[in-house]
Amino acid sequence: MKNLPIENLKREHIEKIKMIVFDVDGVIVPRGTKIKQEKESLTIEIKKIPSEQIDQIKKLQEKGFHINISSGRGLYMLQEMFREVLQFVSLTFENGSATWHKGKILQHINSFDELKEVHQELIKIKHENIKGFEPKEFIITIHCEERVDEIENALKEYKKLYCLWNGEAYDIGIKEIQTKGKGVENLMNLLGFNKGQLMAIGDNYNDKELLECSGIKISADKERLEGDFYIPLNTKNLPAHQLMSQILKELK
Repeated sequence: MKNLPIENLKREHIEKIKMIVFDVDGVIVPRGTKIKQEKESLTIEIKKIPSEQIDQIKKLQEKGFHINISSGRGLYMLQEMFREVLQFVSLTFENGSATWHKGKILQHINSFDELKEVHQELIKIKHENIKGFEPKEFIITIHCEERVDEIENALKEYKKLYCLWNGEAYDIGIKEIQTKGKGVENLMNLLGFNKGQLMAIGDNYNDKELLECSGIKISADKERLEGDFYIPLNTKNLPAHQLMSQILKELK
């Protein structure tokens, strides 16, 4: 299966699935972050998921699926975004760095030493296109109006780190081991699931490893990610809504 419209996702594809992983921005909420940093003051918008998607998540959980939210966002922001469904989901945050599950934090990696030095270099960079540093524990995220050469050049000497531009921000972390894919693999091991029991949906470059370790891959932007099934952009409903609608329709 490659790049089939989401309408082709049928009951026989879903029956073996035990866990569904959702990316956040561009999937459950629209892309884009409103952030403003001035000296010691930081203002950042916290998005709320639509009420229809809250109901859909509850229905999927009632049908026996483990629902995981996997994001580059920090834990505090995700808990605020998903407060109404926290009892129904687990939250894997900062590109697979840790997971909040049943009130406990499962830390998958400690990246403090690797990122401390480069963080000190990056905060010294002054550029009109830099909007602000999003609060994170395990990765560095710098929101920018557009790409900034000074940031990319500063990362070149740090061979262990990735510097991923997603169109609105840079995510900086440890190559190969600090990814959404590694995070969900650790969670699957904890829950006793295997790859064939996992479905994941993502829309951006930092979702590549997540989809690669999934039994069924759903792309919410087939220009950026290849999936078994895809959801078209610029439709009335967000990709998560369309995917959950298709699953619930097939399982009636």
